[in-house]
Amino acid sequence: MRIFGNSPTNPTCGETQFRRWTSGKLRTLPGPATCQILEAMWPEYTVTALFGPPPKDDPQVPAYDLEERVRMTAEEAHEAADTTASMSISDQTIDELRDQVTAVAQEYHLMPPAKAYEAADALRQSIERHRDRTQAPIQQQDLMILNGQTAALLAVAAFDLGYFQPARSLARTAAVFGEATRFTPLQAYADGTLAYVAYHTGNATEAVAKATRALSYGGLGDVAHRRLQAIKARAHAHLGDVVSARRAIQLSGEDGHDQRDELHDGVGGEFAFTPERLAMSTSTTALLIGDAAQAEADARRALELIGQRPPQGQSSHVRASASADLAHARLLADDVDGAAEALTVVWSVPAEARRSGIVVRTARIARHLAQPEYHGAQLPTTLREQIEEYNRVSPPHRIGPHVGLLAIEA
Repeated sequence: MRIFGNSPTNPTCGETQFRRWTSGKLRTLPGPATCQILEAMWPEYTVTALFGPPPKDDPQVPAYDLEERVRMTAEEAHEAADTTASMSISDQTIDELRDQVTAVAQEYHLMPPAKAYEAADALRQSIERHRDRTQAPIQQQDLMILNGQTAALLAVAAFDLGYFQPARSLARTAAVFGEATRFTPLQAYADGTLAYVAYHTGNATEAVAKATRALSYGGLGDVAHRRLQAIKARAHAHLGDVVSARRAIQLSGEDGHDQRDELHDGVGGEFAFTPERLAMSTSTTALLIGDAAQAEADARRALELIGQRPPQGQSSHVRASASADLAHARLLADDVDGAAEALTVVWSVPAEARRSGIVVRTARIARHLAQPEYHGAQLPTTLREQIEEYNRVSPPHRIGPHVGLLAIEA
């Protein structure tokens, strides 16, 4: 009023205009009337000085506009959080995927290998789709571990179907996920799988190296160590190293240190290594080193242990494999009738559930029955023909490549 009087056209200054002025973003000076008012309000400054940069030698001048900086930081942080939120998935979704992987692992022994493969592959595809939907690091970590677990299950299923090269590739995939996430139990499981694929395909030296490396990882529970020692024992047996095989058998059966890990114990199922499976594996190793007495004792032990489980917890594959080992051990003692009795359990396995392990074991029995001393004998001939027909309709012969005749970890 002092400068222009009481007029409705007098210059005004709203909050938005004021903040634009104080932000340092003004490129040209305000209009002449506004400049006149500002110089009247601050007579010690010209309008050019008011809107220019502060003197460098003025200690009272802040280095920057703190209020504006705080406001901008808050806006940027909110935008970044909003973008991140839109590129993540619900933790409930990951929990559901984890439950599904656990279910497949724990029910694996109840499914034919082809069905198990399909279930694991469907899960793998679902996990991959969800990985593309999130950039949250912790969710990526969780999904990579789940992806590795499905790859490990796929490797086992491929092996059970007789596809050894794909099994090797899938096991390596699982190992990569384990390494990338620093999840050593998965690395160890994958290396164990690579070890038994190696000795089955005639690379027993490589199998020993894989199992030895897997045992060197930290963070493994007692179950993991038992499984790896059993695999290592079998690899030594294929090399003819009886002393090392027996030592590994001994280590696989020793009491642990009450150590657990999130895969072999936490997920369990196919990732576990039950006492009956250990006994069955030891029986097969004993056969390879020519110890028929231990082979029979361990096969009986496996059958006794599995009989103590409720029906849903019994693996027909482990029972049939132990029965086949029992039959083989009896044949080595020239007890053909006893072998025929043990094989009655083997015949009960449906065609679609006959995995590589049982096919290989029965094929080894057929080779034994083909020896000259059995020529012309009715029961050995009948058993050999039954085995040939039994294996002919099994998945490894019907839908997979031909399987070799080496004993395997299964």
